[in-house]
Amino acid sequence: MVMRCLGALSRALLHMFPRKRPAGGEVEEGVPREAVVPKKLKVECSKSEVAADGNHRPPHGMACDSNGRNGADIDEDLHSRQLAVYGRETMRRLFASSVLISGLNGLGAEIAKNLALAGVKSITLHDEGIVGLWDLSSNFFFYEEDIGKNRAVACIKKLRELNNAVMISTLTGELTKEHLSDFQAVVFTDISLDKAMEFDDYCHSQHPPISFIKSEVRGLFGSVFCDFGPEFTVVDVDGEEPHTGIVASISNGNPALVFGVDDERLEFQDGDLVVFSEVQGMTELNDGKPRKIKNARAQSLILEEDTSHFGAYEKGGIVTQVKQPKVLQFKPLRDALSDPGEFLLSDFSKFDRPPLLHLAFQALDKFKHELGCFPVAGSEEDVQRLMAFAISINESLGAGKLEEINQKLLRHFANGSRAVLNPMAAIFGGIVGQEVVKACTGKFHPLFQFFYFDSVESLPVEPLEPDDVKPLNCRYDAQISVFGSKLQKKLEEAKVFLVGSGALGCEFLKNLALMGVSCSQKGKLTITDDDVIEKSNLSRQFLFHDWNIGQPKSTIAASVASSINPSLHIEALQNRACPETENIFDDALWESLNIVINALDNVTARLYIDGRCLYFQKPLLESGTLGAKCNTQMVIPHLTENYGASRDPPEKQAPMCTVHSFPHNIDHCLTWARSEFEGLLEKTPNEVNTFLSNPSEYTSALKNAGDAQARDLLERVLECLDKEWCENFKDCITWARLKFEDYFVNRVKQLTFTFPEDSATSTGAPFWSAPKRFPHPLQFSTSDPGHLNFVIGASVLRAQTFGISIPDWIRCPLELADAINKVSVPDFQSKKGVKIVTDEKATSLSAASIDDAVVISELITKLEGCARKLPAGFRMNPIQFEKDDDTNYHMDLITGLANMRARNYGIGEVDKLNAKIKAGRIIPAIATSTAMATGVVCLELYKVLDGGHKLEDYRNTFANLALPLLSMAEPVAPKLNKHQDMSWTIWDRWIIKGDLTLRELLQWLKNKGINAYSISYGSSLLYNSMLPRHRDRMDKKVVDVARDVARAEVPPYRRHLDIVAACENDEGADVDIPLISIYFR
Repeated sequence: MVMRCLGALSRALLHMFPRKRPAGGEVEEGVPREAVVPKKLKVECSKSEVAADGNHRPPHGMACDSNGRNGADIDEDLHSRQLAVYGRETMRRLFASSVLISGLNGLGAEIAKNLALAGVKSITLHDEGIVGLWDLSSNFFFYEEDIGKNRAVACIKKLRELNNAVMISTLTGELTKEHLSDFQAVVFTDISLDKAMEFDDYCHSQHPPISFIKSEVRGLFGSVFCDFGPEFTVVDVDGEEPHTGIVASISNGNPALVFGVDDERLEFQDGDLVVFSEVQGMTELNDGKPRKIKNARAQSLILEEDTSHFGAYEKGGIVTQVKQPKVLQFKPLRDALSDPGEFLLSDFSKFDRPPLLHLAFQALDKFKHELGCFPVAGSEEDVQRLMAFAISINESLGAGKLEEINQKLLRHFANGSRAVLNPMAAIFGGIVGQEVVKACTGKFHPLFQFFYFDSVESLPVEPLEPDDVKPLNCRYDAQISVFGSKLQKKLEEAKVFLVGSGALGCEFLKNLALMGVSCSQKGKLTITDDDVIEKSNLSRQFLFHDWNIGQPKSTIAASVASSINPSLHIEALQNRACPETENIFDDALWESLNIVINALDNVTARLYIDGRCLYFQKPLLESGTLGAKCNTQMVIPHLTENYGASRDPPEKQAPMCTVHSFPHNIDHCLTWARSEFEGLLEKTPNEVNTFLSNPSEYTSALKNAGDAQARDLLERVLECLDKEWCENFKDCITWARLKFEDYFVNRVKQLTFTFPEDSATSTGAPFWSAPKRFPHPLQFSTSDPGHLNFVIGASVLRAQTFGISIPDWIRCPLELADAINKVSVPDFQSKKGVKIVTDEKATSLSAASIDDAVVISELITKLEGCARKLPAGFRMNPIQFEKDDDTNYHMDLITGLANMRARNYGIGEVDKLNAKIKAGRIIPAIATSTAMATGVVCLELYKVLDGGHKLEDYRNTFANLALPLLSMAEPVAPKLNKHQDMSWTIWDRWIIKGDLTLRELLQWLKNKGINAYSISYGSSLLYNSMLPRHRDRMDKKVVDVARDVARAEVPPYRRHLDIVAACENDEGADVDIPLISIYFR
């Protein structure tokens, strides 16, 4: 037993402590003591090569790759957001994969960037061409000094900087089929159809097959083709967590009817396979056999199962979805060209486009083959030649030919076919990058097999003349060939506000710099972000590098964007855009803007910027991502509804009593763990310091409050400074060991004493019925790694709050075990009359008492006596939860708290990574969906800055690259309000110029047939027709009334006052009028 105990201790210590601890410093009086928190050990990985699997793709096992990366040694601090999307197994497969990218135009660069950030094993860049002027508007790796260099070679240095764990190499000569055998996936962005078919035939015939992807961006048109071999296994079709449900009852019948608990919706679908566990009575269902759902409903499901002869259901049970792999049979390109099957559709208003674009891309290939070049923008002769090729190919299709060819669309296609536009490259770089990940890992459903896309509605409203699209011998010539020089000038002179410089912000900055937005002295790009760069940012925010950690995001991002395009006129600020900074982001700034782009990660900030854009009537381009999903919303003045017009329903929160006493899933345990962590290590130390900073003021405030919350605060502070005072590290171990006993033994004993297993509710129903789970106390043992990790994590962090250094003996298993086992654990006796909250609507666990005031006085007396015994100048070190530092023990403690609680209730435990994702509320994120979202937004940017586009030209987008799904639709128009011959929307603001009196304002409204009965400024009521004293204000200036009543001084940078008027018509019906702005200066 002793050896087992020491073995567990040794294993735990190996991963929790460093070989050498930094020396501690002396503590100055009056300054909080700072604990020396040890950094944890890492197990090193020796360098070795990964053998090719030889039997299947993707490879299932890996040791260390040639960079020394071990599949089990994923850097979770760097890849936590990506791990939240893919999981460890997919990341291991990705780390073992080698990819070829042929064609380093803008599209090739975007694909390479996304794959380097994802962390594939190696990327080989192939290109025989040289950097030209046209490349500078789409490939952010290229600078002007790279013109004339080989394109692959010019990319390699900057690509390596994105992720030094990825091996980058180049091929600059002719590519042969034999080259392809070294890769799991090959991507071609600029290849003839004949060569593509030759290479794809080779890839398709290999054992295992090599995944082949061909993609092109031609102006505002793009295509993707995928062939992953004759039989490709998709391990996980959508990446979603398997659905689970809590069973309330199961019938004995054929088919069986299963009911879930009342307050939880079952998310299963017809045809899903499910397994059962923990079913009592009908134990035959616990055999692990997948069973098919015949019919799924919100609260029940019908199984294709005869349970007539099974045991009678008693209670309990969890039903869990079983996700099945899917095998896809891809056709090679040679066959798929003539028999493409169903196309992936992105816009239902363009349902007839894919077959035509399938034909157009073949015609372009024929044009290039016959003439050796692309059609020249503005050349009618080249347009006619391309159309002739398209008509010829169409006629050869026989019964499959198109009845009608849209010549206007082909004209647009021909004119822009030489250009690789940055927004299109970003979109297709995201799509193709994700397809490569699928090919290498089997994670998510591949694109099967063709996808075509166009955005001709992004073209200028006014028709382009040949002179408009002539090259100007500048870096924007490719873009000018599509949009013309007039729109290019508008882009360069645009005044843009970009809010945020995280993952979305980095992509936007790169796009804007390449497009030439704000790249003249008349233009200006203002960017702001109050955040600094962290390690976890580097897997997506590609403008940052490890040497930038700790520096301001906006400053570094702006600097790198300026290196992409030295003409970029940009100002970087480090302020949060919010009501408190309206003196910085003032009226003059907002009024000067042409457009606002949000790159934010929270709804509150989005709503604020939306409100500002509404107020100043500025276009807002909105976007967001969640894992493989992304969405964009166009907010265009007077054309569309605003961002805040529709809201997602709030997330369902577990009742407080469920989290604290009746958890039934690991999320409840993690929520509780995070709450306890913050209470023990942040809130209580902060309360202690608040008390010690000004004892009389603190105690006086709580005495005046005199409630249960004040009592609880005093009890916690007193407990911390008295019974739980820690003088040395052994005291911290004692505290941690007793916390274990309190949390996972004593509280459970009290709960089951108050509510025994056979308890009944007031209605006679069993108290411990689903979803409640009956808990059992734990028996502490140093041989249990989970128990041990909890004590170590808790004691180290407790020491940090008291400024106690960590002793060397903690690394010795014998001494550590001895210290833990020497802790005297008092016996626990359950008490009668203890109140445990069971009301799901309760918002507090503290029960008020008539004796609160007396108890508070007694506690204050004890606390004041305790404070006199403290060392002079003593302060605690509160610990603020930080999820992204894997060496700080924060997640060790939260994982330990959650898992020990899960054991109490028989809930499946969670590993540290998933605990970090859930307790740390990490938003899953990957580079591919981020790139795609910003590309889509920048297509809309062309429309906004061109001006004159109608509502039907704009697109809102939702995409899920996992499925894959791309859905684009016209935005929703704003709600129209009408009164008499007037109409207005939320975008309208009534402006009155002049320093009006209250009487004059009321008359102004009366002239519009509207009677105002209430006028307010902010939260202050300036006028109400029902209040006689308000009549004395009638002849006062509105601004003076606001100054007197609301104590409001209009800041000098603002020339007007905004008021809200509640009005009615002559019949007494309310009329909801716009905001009124009185320009009194």
